[in-house]
Amino acid sequence: MRLPFQNKPDHSRAPVLDALHKFRERGDIVYGPPGHKQGRGVDPRVLEIVGPDVFASDVLIMNGLDDRRQSQGVLDEAEALMADAVHAEQAFFSTCGSSLSIKSAMMAVAGPGEKILISRNAHKSVVSSLILSGHVPVWVHPKWDDDLGLAHPPEPDDVRRAFQENPEAKAMLLISPTDWGTAADVAGVAEVCHEFDAALLVDEAWGAHLPFHDGLPPCGMQAGADLAVVSVHKMGMAIEQSSVFHVQGDRLDPSVLSQRSDLLSTTSPSTLIYATLDGWRRQMVEHGEELIDQAVERAARIRAAISRMAGLSLMGEEMLGRGKAAAIDPLKITIDVDPLGVTGYQAGEWMRANCHVDIGSVDTRRIQPAITHSDDEETERRLLEALEALVASADSIERPPTVEIPPPGSLELEMAMRPRDAFFAAAEQVPIDQAIGRIGAELISPYPPGVPAVAPGEVITAEVVEYLRSGVEAGMLIPDAADAELKTLRVVAR
Repeated sequence: MRLPFQNKPDHSRAPVLDALHKFRERGDIVYGPPGHKQGRGVDPRVLEIVGPDVFASDVLIMNGLDDRRQSQGVLDEAEALMADAVHAEQAFFSTCGSSLSIKSAMMAVAGPGEKILISRNAHKSVVSSLILSGHVPVWVHPKWDDDLGLAHPPEPDDVRRAFQENPEAKAMLLISPTDWGTAADVAGVAEVCHEFDAALLVDEAWGAHLPFHDGLPPCGMQAGADLAVVSVHKMGMAIEQSSVFHVQGDRLDPSVLSQRSDLLSTTSPSTLIYATLDGWRRQMVEHGEELIDQAVERAARIRAAISRMAGLSLMGEEMLGRGKAAAIDPLKITIDVDPLGVTGYQAGEWMRANCHVDIGSVDTRRIQPAITHSDDEETERRLLEALEALVASADSIERPPTVEIPPPGSLELEMAMRPRDAFFAAAEQVPIDQAIGRIGAELISPYPPGVPAVAPGEVITAEVVEYLRSGVEAGMLIPDAADAELKTLRVVAR
């Protein structure tokens, strides 16, 4: 619960970090979890690699940083400060990553059998939520850009039409920014949702930094969303699995959200995650604009250097406009490597193997290094040198098979069953060609970015089969399929 501040919030405080510091100064010994007792029993070979401070800071909130009743309000104050920092009314920390946070959010706005509008470029965690919750999805399809081979976020008019056809829908789930850094017209979509007295949920996994700099796309809270789920580990400075719910308005009951989150989350949350969330918030409030300024300037220099490299095509302003994106995050540098004659998969693997440079997002034709204020002269140099080496060596990389990307609309599959019903139905594994015309019973999500090409309950088409089969031959990974090689597919039994 958010605490009402009697005076101006003191963002120089970091309640979780302060309590952790006091705990370590006191030298408390805990006769309960974690069993390593602040590292005393850990194998020295582990300590040599991980470091002793990780274990010394691995403390429970209850009967550790705070008492049994949590009467000191350590976590409450940290969450209240976070809410104030991001223009929200309330904030809730989550230690299970945004994949579980988004499930909690969806379950907080609708019950089994009720409808939610969902942008079809949603992450697999959203479809997983549909399987758990029994919601009925109303897909709002993004705009496919033939020239760029890219899906742009749905626009307000798309959402309005979906609500007009499904006025009983409880909410809309929008993805903004996308993995490729394109942002939706969140304010316009929020206005439409509120016209229909429905909540807007924003999957803002890639947008932790947005509230702290005016030169970035507006964050969900600034744009009028009712709830935003943010992965601070992606573009922020918290460790993996760090996630936050940002909430405002009265269309979503925070107590219900807390209950749904408690249903799915761990009962042993990591103080390491809480502490890094707390410290990152303080850093952003005190220095965020300056630090992000530096990162934006660095990204601009990197873009300028890449623009001079033959065979690499930067994606930028052409992604903006009607039928496209509303804004772009300048820290996401999207590079089309298709002119080199290689796929993004090949480019990413080549740079890792030959230059020890790891690229986070790749697909059939793109790679995308994400820049944060953690980058410096050395990381800038290493990235540019790796790209120059890729360009110089492209002719020596084996030519990839062609990925058969279907025409617009061909990946908008018919939903014949609710995802939950299809996932739990009697199923059979059939050769992939025999799956055409059948109802899928599993998630098929090319990764990254992890957007399902087939969701349970959708009718599999020849176009999607050819896309997936050619994609796997070209290096696409499908980690959630029962058959990762995709020679067979799991379908609902006849």
